[in-house]
Amino acid sequence: MNVFLWILQILLAVLFAGAGLTKLTQPKEKLIDRMGWVRDVAPLQVKALGTAELLAALGLILPGLTGIATVLTPLAAVGLVIVMAGAVVVHVRAKEYPGAATTAVLLVLAAIVAWGRFGPYPL
Repeated sequence: MNVFLWILQILLAVLFAGAGLTKLTQPKEKLIDRMGWVRDVAPLQVKALGTAELLAALGLILPGLTGIATVLTPLAAVGLVIVMAGAVVVHVRAKEYPGAATTAVLLVLAAIVAWGRFGPYPL
């Protein structure tokens, strides 16, 4: 189970680091083609979300690698659950059902990491 959780953590970290860096480095206008929801939010909100995603990606990996503040890993996973819950709502309101499904899957994967690392399989 520990190996499975590490695989999930790495997968989520790669996905969210990529998404976060994209939101941080690209102007809002360039993101609209791939992320239609950004049309309805302020550029600063997009950057804040990108920052949260990047920090969560780091929080999923670095504490376990360094052995320092390992409680940050399940906290990062909980943070992603919250962000993904909001993302599901945004996608459903915009009638972007494939996006809602994808974010729901990411929500479940982050919840599994949070449960495992808070519960029976801490780092």
